[in-house]
Amino acid sequence: MTVVGLSRFQFAMTTIFHFFFVPFSIGMGIAVAIMETLYVIKKDDTYKRMAKFWGNIFLLSFAVGVVTGIIQEFQFGMNWSQYSRFVGDIFGAPLAFEALFAFFMESTFLGLWMFTWKKVKKGLHVIFMWFTVLGSVLSAFWILTANAFMQHPVGYVIKNGHAQMKSFAAVLMNPQVWLEFSHVMCAAFLMGGILVVGMSAFQMLRKSQQNKERSFYKKSIRLGLIITLIGSLGTMGTGDLQMRELLNEQPMKFAAMESVYKDTGSPAPWSVVGWANEKEHKNDFSVDIPYMLSLLSYHKLSGSVEGMNRINKQLEHKYGKQNNYYPPVNLLFYSFRLMAGFSGILLLVSLIGLFMLRGKGNDPRLFSHRWMLWILGLLTFSPFIVNTAGWLITEEGRQPWTVYGLFTTYESVSPTSTVASVLTSNIVYFVLFTALSITMIYLVVRQLKKGPASIDEQSTSKSYDPFNKEAF
Repeated sequence: MTVVGLSRFQFAMTTIFHFFFVPFSIGMGIAVAIMETLYVIKKDDTYKRMAKFWGNIFLLSFAVGVVTGIIQEFQFGMNWSQYSRFVGDIFGAPLAFEALFAFFMESTFLGLWMFTWKKVKKGLHVIFMWFTVLGSVLSAFWILTANAFMQHPVGYVIKNGHAQMKSFAAVLMNPQVWLEFSHVMCAAFLMGGILVVGMSAFQMLRKSQQNKERSFYKKSIRLGLIITLIGSLGTMGTGDLQMRELLNEQPMKFAAMESVYKDTGSPAPWSVVGWANEKEHKNDFSVDIPYMLSLLSYHKLSGSVEGMNRINKQLEHKYGKQNNYYPPVNLLFYSFRLMAGFSGILLLVSLIGLFMLRGKGNDPRLFSHRWMLWILGLLTFSPFIVNTAGWLITEEGRQPWTVYGLFTTYESVSPTSTVASVLTSNIVYFVLFTALSITMIYLVVRQLKKGPASIDEQSTSKSYDPFNKEAF
């Protein structure tokens, strides 16, 4: 165990756990806003009940996301003080906007939405939810602006060993910002849809729920599948743009994702499965599809991909031989396939699900096929896998850099950190995250078991309080 290794593990743990809830809350918030908008337009009380019911689960994800975000920021001062000093002048502006404007906006309008169901007109109330969503989207934008600088630094000068901002406009117009932002927003949209679908499907599988609230879950699944379809198409489209950008900006990351050690020639084959020998820098085996990598990379049946061995020599010539420029190839290779594979599955299942919802009367075929409901229910967990795989690619593929081409991981750690201190904080964070996970799962399951009937009970009270003990 080393300080660098333990610090990297802690960063991965806190980031992955935090990002379980960022797209969760953004996506669920968008879904709730759409539900309440449909209530205002169609004047169908079922959509109002949907907004309140799924809104309770959105509130849980928001609360846990805030806690995990604080922990993630806290570790920068503990384990990565050198990194914080290096990028502090760059990150100060976007992180200030995130905390002082976006998060403040999100929290304020969320409070108004929670406690004014019976105090303002429904047209105004739904605006509160949309401004809550806007605040969460802006919050993500400023965080991704900072992350994009780590991937593709622009608008800076180096003075006294630190990166200082030269042009705020250049930092905002960084192409990587808009590629990351569009991809993350589409992924959040997708996550909100499939979570509504999956949890509704589990409810339909419960015998106690099969005859009750049929209309409620039918509308939840239909709307969720539409959101999932749109989100999956957007995620795949923006992901394609982001991957093609890597060919020019981070060719080593792209080559590692495809486990290409030697230049492919044209046309380039695509490896479906394989295993890289990372010590000898070659592939032990691979199963290839001819032409496919050229098609995926350049959208035509020609074009070569530069291999990691050649790129490594270029990086050694540019930056020196003191660093290992090969990322963890097998991790990136299979993370990419998990991410792309589940995205394709979600697209296919949303199309099939919407097709099965077609039919006469109030009993579509989807609800009479338990196997399909089980598939939808199990896919509830897929966005967490997809998002984790995506961030592993983003962060691990950039190694050995924390800021690409400027600052390495080994330069970034705090000089006063010790193995004992970092190991202790890892244990504390792990226990805390485990407790938060158990609490979150317990409260969500409890809310699902109570079902929409709990919303009706709340509605009979003098005011709607989402934190009433009966809500969960």
